[in-house]
Amino acid sequence: MIDLAKRKPDPLPAFFPPCLAKLSDTPPDGAGWVHEIKFDGYRLEARIHEGSVQLLTRTGLDWTKRFPSLAKALGGLSITSALIDGEAVVETDQGVTSFVKLVEALEAGRSQEMLFIAFDLIYLDGVDLSPAPLLERKRLLEAIMKRSRSKHLRYSAHLPADGTAMIAEACRLGLEGIVSKRTDQPYRSGRNGDWLKIKCVLEDEFVIGGYVVSSVDAKAVGALALGTFEDGKLVYAGRVGTGFTNSSARILWAKLQPLKREAPAFDTPLTALQRRGVTWVGPELVAQIAYSTRTGDNLLRHASFKGLREDKPAADVHRPAAASVCERAALQERPRKLPKKRGQR
Repeated sequence: MIDLAKRKPDPLPAFFPPCLAKLSDTPPDGAGWVHEIKFDGYRLEARIHEGSVQLLTRTGLDWTKRFPSLAKALGGLSITSALIDGEAVVETDQGVTSFVKLVEALEAGRSQEMLFIAFDLIYLDGVDLSPAPLLERKRLLEAIMKRSRSKHLRYSAHLPADGTAMIAEACRLGLEGIVSKRTDQPYRSGRNGDWLKIKCVLEDEFVIGGYVVSSVDAKAVGALALGTFEDGKLVYAGRVGTGFTNSSARILWAKLQPLKREAPAFDTPLTALQRRGVTWVGPELVAQIAYSTRTGDNLLRHASFKGLREDKPAADVHRPAAASVCERAALQERPRKLPKKRGQR
């Protein structure tokens, strides 16, 4: 157990790069792991110092002004200084976090609808907690969050349960998935395997490489050409033509105009059908996309646009390496076609 009173004061970091979860096909089971709900929002690091609050994205961008209600709530915590790892979210009427609703709230300036869900504590009142094991950090974090009466703040509880059972329950409830974490590890920046994410549905970031103009509005997007980076090359991943609102389609069109270029930025050959009607753009914007599965040549199926990811550089968007629980189940349950016998119709 950490004795905060006996620790030599550590300087408060300006920013601590976050621990990132690796994508996994299945959750780990057994001792040494706990499991939390995976939230569908924007990852934020709350930096608190003597009543002043900064909300930093996973790349260190200062987004405090975009989340005034959350900053005010965090400033009211009974602490002098802290670095709290969490997620800004908006919930649906069913209590499920929704990235689409978060983007809509951000665009409309409705920060009063947002929650900050805290799931780790990196620094507290002069003490660097990153070397401490996860459960000790979470014990201190839970105590802090329990003292808050703000409706905008919430603690992310964990379960030391069977990971397989928890992902099944998460999928049944319509959640995005779970994050499984090593209980005995320090807080380490980067994607090191201490945290694993297991998804119920497929939803990932893709780079926008082009767009098709809407058939009903000349200043709106009707579809996007998407890609991911592999070994430094932009590889075509298919199109998305649904999920746009009138507002998001026009906002996207405006954001893409300064990025227009004559030739595609994709390094893979494109068919005539894939090129048809596309205005090419530089690969700078990142879109959050939900989809049902991928084809044998890694093109998206039944893709739907959810919003722009302004917190992640395009160069960091790589092809997902694991499938969702639903996709694996669909593949396992898909009926096998038996070869017809000669003469059979």
